[in-house]
Amino acid sequence: MVVTRVLTYLFFMSLGMVTTIPCFCQSPGFHIPMAIDSSNGQDTALRIRNLNPYFTLHVDSTLYYNLEINKNPSQYFWYLKNSPLGLRINKDNGMLTFKADKSYFLSGRLKYDLPYKVMVGVQNLNNPKDRADTSFTIVFFTTEIVPSRVKPSVSNTVFIDEGDTISFRIDCEAGSFPIENIAFYSNIPLKNYTVVKKCDDDFTWTPGYDFIKESDSLKQKLVILQFVGVNKFFTKDTATVRIYVRDALNYPVMLEEYNKTTRAVSNYILQLKYAFMELDKKVKGTKTTRTTFDMTTASSALGGTILSSSAAVGSQTAGKILPGAGVALVPVKEAVAPPKTAEQNSASLIRSSIKRLEYMKSENALTGEKDMDIVKKITKLKDEMKQIQIQLIDVPTDETMTMSEDELNDYFNSKKVNDKYRLKSK
Repeated sequence: MVVTRVLTYLFFMSLGMVTTIPCFCQSPGFHIPMAIDSSNGQDTALRIRNLNPYFTLHVDSTLYYNLEINKNPSQYFWYLKNSPLGLRINKDNGMLTFKADKSYFLSGRLKYDLPYKVMVGVQNLNNPKDRADTSFTIVFFTTEIVPSRVKPSVSNTVFIDEGDTISFRIDCEAGSFPIENIAFYSNIPLKNYTVVKKCDDDFTWTPGYDFIKESDSLKQKLVILQFVGVNKFFTKDTATVRIYVRDALNYPVMLEEYNKTTRAVSNYILQLKYAFMELDKKVKGTKTTRTTFDMTTASSALGGTILSSSAAVGSQTAGKILPGAGVALVPVKEAVAPPKTAEQNSASLIRSSIKRLEYMKSENALTGEKDMDIVKKITKLKDEMKQIQIQLIDVPTDETMTMSEDELNDYFNSKKVNDKYRLKSK
């Protein structure tokens, strides 16, 4: 009985050793090959018995993996297609080997977290049709994470004026996991700016001339821009740009105001020239009439003197009468053509005012494309024009002039007028 039990135990032990199911495992270190199943001698289709469809390999580790087929391996050879750099297979026994050297990744030949699909095949040496083709995927990873950074192309602090345009590029330093999208935030609502969504996008913004309000005592406003980059694992990196916007002159509006002021000054100068011409004509007509009376009086006196020395009695009588007639013409002259002293003084004052306005207009002309003294020049022209208008408040001006600008300028700048009103040295 005891012998029977021992024999039975030994029988089952031997049977278990023979029928033990072979196993295998895959690791970056070593693979145990499977035992060849020869229990069934019937020929079957060629197939790879232990293919792992997905390999994950750490950097600086080594892969050894022996691929097996269901037939005699001495009659077959192995091959790879589209294999990444460093992956090899022994054509005789199907041993996959790979050394994930870190230099491959630093040089850019291999990339982290990128699936590489590799085609693997085995073929009979004697029968080309007896072959099997399949594929597997290999991915490399590393625990050394290099963070990706958002880097604007400007410094962290920027000063600009209202009306100026700021534009800069949002660059990214690529790390282990590149930044896939960028979100933009601002502490103040902005208008008319370009949206930044990804790396290498340009941010452009122009603050309007009304950006700084009258209530802002510092005449300056701080705008904080934040560009938040996110990778596929939602790891964030934030870049901050501080923009100090300073109060500035609204030059287009001021330019329009300057042009409006110069047009008003030019129009007022033409009105003064027309008033000057009217006064000058009155003074000139009065002077001609008085000169005629003076010549008549002088002729009467001279004629009376000549006739008084005549031998004829009638001529002597006429000579006594003519001087009295000449004297009688003097009050007639004063009554008919009184001196236009006020008009002449007003004409002289208007002429000097015109000359002053023309000089101020030339002196306050704009220089360059953007004259920063435009406000001062506008104020100067307005003050000068207002002062002259107050000074000439009693001088009538006619806006419905019957002469053109060229005709008025020709009359005002004529030689006779200049000689008449120009001061002469002794």
